[in-house]
Amino acid sequence: VQLQASGGGLVQSGDSLKLSCTVSGLTFTRAMITWFRQAPGKEREFVAGIGRSGGDRRYADSVKGRVTISRDNSKKTVYLQMINVRPEDAATYLCAAKSVILTAPILSTPEEYSYWGQGTQVTVSS
Repeated sequence: VQLQASGGGLVQSGDSLKLSCTVSGLTFTRAMITWFRQAPGKEREFVAGIGRSGGDRRYADSVKGRVTISRDNSKKTVYLQMINVRPEDAATYLCAAKSVILTAPILSTPEEYSYWGQGTQVTVSS
C-alpha cells in the first residue's frame, strides 16, 4: 500500500493551498482517508477525515471553516483544500488510510490508521 501526498510548499499567510493524497495497493472505495499534521516538537494532530462514500466528513476545530476535504474515487485521490492559511498551519501534512465498513465514524487518532504516506511540507510566511 502506498499513499503519495503532494501539494505542499511555501505559501503566504492568507493564501490558499490544495494538498493531494493518491492511494495505491488498497481498495480505495473501502478506505477512510484522513489528514494529520505534525509541526516540529509537537504531536501529530488530526486535521480532517473523509469516509468511504465521501458523505461523512470530520474536521478539527482548529481548521473548521477554512478546510474542505474531498475525494475522487475514480482517481483514488483525496484532497485537502485550505483557505486563509495561517502561520500556525505550518507543518508536515500526512495522509493516512484504513479499510473500514461503510458506516464507520471518522477516526481521529493516529494509532487507528494502518497505512501512512510520507507527508508533504507546508511552510507559511507571514
